[in-house]
Amino acid sequence: MTETLPLAVNGTLMRGLELNPNLLNVGATFLRETQTESTYRLFSINDVHPAMLRVKTGGTAIAIEIWSVPLAGLGKILMQEPPGLSIGKVTLIDGEVVLGVIGEPICCETGLEITQYGGWREYIKTKS
Repeated sequence: MTETLPLAVNGTLMRGLELNPNLLNVGATFLRETQTESTYRLFSINDVHPAMLRVKTGGTAIAIEIWSVPLAGLGKILMQEPPGLSIGKVTLIDGEVVLGVIGEPICCETGLEITQYGGWREYIKTKS
């Protein structure tokens, strides 16, 4: 049996988006849609991908997906992520803590804040 772990994704790794094949190619499976607790802000990095950052104040719940990822594939997924994104702990709206894709503060400093949209999908809808 392959050992897996839950991974929270908030942008282009989500179903149907540009980098979703990176999850599928390592055998990851979709578990559910949910939200983070209300302590995150979201930034658009050049309108190519989002970066989610945990904050003390001014945060909101961000729409995310939870995927079951084989441990052997986690490193490959991370290495394929755009610069400025990494893996950290993400607290879900129900209090569960899972690993998830988060943004480094330095890339968020120059990104466009899109927290008010509540998620990457809602933001990209405004671009089309």
